[in-house]
Amino acid sequence: MMKFDKDKLILGAAGPVLALVSSFVLTVLVLLATGLDPIEPITLMIDNAAFSDIQVLIVNQTGIYYLAALAVAIGFRMNLFNIGVDGQYRLAAMVSALVGASIELPGPLHILLIVVVAMLTGAFWAGIAGILKTTRGVSEVVSTIMLNAIATSLVAWLILPKNFGFQPEGSNNLTTGEIAESGWFPGIDMGEGNGVIYGFTFVALALGVVYWFVLNRTRFGFDLRATGASETAAQASGVDAKKMVLTSMLISGALAGLAGMPTLLGESHTYSLDFPVGVGFTAITIALLGRNHPVGIFFAALLFAFLDKASSSLDTEGYPKEITKIMQGIIVIAVVVSYELVRRYGLRRQQQKVGEELAAGGAIKTDKEVSA
Repeated sequence: MMKFDKDKLILGAAGPVLALVSSFVLTVLVLLATGLDPIEPITLMIDNAAFSDIQVLIVNQTGIYYLAALAVAIGFRMNLFNIGVDGQYRLAAMVSALVGASIELPGPLHILLIVVVAMLTGAFWAGIAGILKTTRGVSEVVSTIMLNAIATSLVAWLILPKNFGFQPEGSNNLTTGEIAESGWFPGIDMGEGNGVIYGFTFVALALGVVYWFVLNRTRFGFDLRATGASETAAQASGVDAKKMVLTSMLISGALAGLAGMPTLLGESHTYSLDFPVGVGFTAITIALLGRNHPVGIFFAALLFAFLDKASSSLDTEGYPKEITKIMQGIIVIAVVVSYELVRRYGLRRQQQKVGEELAAGGAIKTDKEVSA
């Protein structure tokens, strides 16, 4: 029969719960300080989420955030901070859209080609940071931030009409051209006016299962977690730490490349100037809030998708939509502070338990000596 560590379970849940409760309280205080009703905006968002079309938007956004957060979580489990997910995601979407629009293949092959190109592009861009870290000791935090800026400029250059982009007649937008219908990923039509649930959303959820299985049930996952916990100890047990760092960055980048696929294959069918941005940065908070666990990440992604999509009508009710950005920012601060408080409490609790066990052992030994 499986035994549950009650302390571990409580500490694991305490961080997210404390973060959410404290962020809610802080949001209420901020709204009160600005003279706004602190409860009505939240009530309005809950009411909006009852509409079927908003629910579809939330589900689709959850899949996007989930993929990006898994990419971040892979790095976190290796004790790597891949801040470059946003750049990897946008560059991968751009390059895969270019390839998808320039080639037409039978349906499954066309979709597969676009997905593989996206994964390879994301892995390549993240791999640059991995190589810099393993060969030159460059912090992945610094290199991925720089690579984000380079990716932004590279995408802007590639999409120019004189290079690979197109400017539709009568529009100021720039695109890569539309992918043929054979490269569209089928989704679930939720009825007239309700929209379509991206088919790639279910691929995202399946990848969450793969993520859990690989990390917890394979030798590679054990090596990855061991290297993240202590690189020196992992090397002593025969694990090539540098190889694990590079491999983790490549996998993280490949997953980041997939984060653009729900939108690209399910709705836009092209990359343009209005393609969603900022996904990678939001994913960092989602991975932290979900404690890098696929189930926790899912609920965190669902929460952020709700905040994004259910707030669409706040401005019509006299409330600025930026309220949700304030809430998300407060969640970021609350996550960092709450997890640190929980970590410190956990260390104290662990030290206390060790002390109690040592005291109990000493008492038993004394009793035996008295009996003898």
